[in-house]
Amino acid sequence: MATSAAPISLSFFTSSIFLPSSSHKPFSVLAPTNSLKTPKPLTISAELATLPVLSFTGDKVGETFLDLKSALPDTARAVVHRAIITDLQNKRRGTASTLTRAEVSGGGRKPYPQKKTGHARQGSTRTPLRPGGGVVFGPKPRDWSIKINRKEKRLAISTAVASAAENTIVVEDFSDEFEKLEKPKTTEFIAAMRRWGLDPKEKTTFLVTEVANNVRLSSRNIGTLKMLTPRTLNLFDILNADKLIMTPETVDYLNARYGVDYDGETEDEEEDEDGAEQEEEGVEAQGTAADESSDAAE
Repeated sequence: MATSAAPISLSFFTSSIFLPSSSHKPFSVLAPTNSLKTPKPLTISAELATLPVLSFTGDKVGETFLDLKSALPDTARAVVHRAIITDLQNKRRGTASTLTRAEVSGGGRKPYPQKKTGHARQGSTRTPLRPGGGVVFGPKPRDWSIKINRKEKRLAISTAVASAAENTIVVEDFSDEFEKLEKPKTTEFIAAMRRWGLDPKEKTTFLVTEVANNVRLSSRNIGTLKMLTPRTLNLFDILNADKLIMTPETVDYLNARYGVDYDGETEDEEEDEDGAEQEEEGVEAQGTAADESSDAAE
């Protein structure tokens, strides 16, 4: 009488299908190994960029250098991405709100009998399946803010500015030239941009230490232009710009604040950062107050 073959059983530790080859060493996954790679530290490098200096008439009058700390290429993308996500997410108010079927007023009475109507059974007119009903999994007020280390945020800004060095131009201080005008003129500012080799249709960001009144009024009607100061310097406008324009004073500020010789924060810098955060909160508060006043007027 033929004997029945023993049933074939597969085991994770005995079967060869889980091993790359039968000639390899025995499986030793349970043995502790030190083959785990340690995470790379956040490394920093410095890049020296030479920038041309132009006069108000557009003539080259000299050169200057931009010596900023920047993350290495293998970590720069992650550092800048984390910082830009933090900035954009912290700007969200988180006031979006919808009503569930329990919060919508009405709907307490059964709209029609359960049977003998030919319609699907309904227990309330505020069901999410009908117009005027509640919302399923809709947004509720929440806090979107996230935190980032100050050193990491500063490294992201310096990396973004250093990467934009090839599209950066340094222009001598032009505030006095516009203060001589009887009244602000956008055409004069556009003419100055053309002398500097800029296209008004391209997105341009100006980094200046202080914005004169005539300069602000002459440039505010240009939709593709952003005028930033050290207090309003942000990562989004730097990355979003096609051209970056600085003054010699701004270059000195960036080299001192984000350069290789920077040691640590000072009290003035902490006040600047706190002031910038308070300004953003004030703008949001003004927007909320305006919304409330408009609702009250209605």
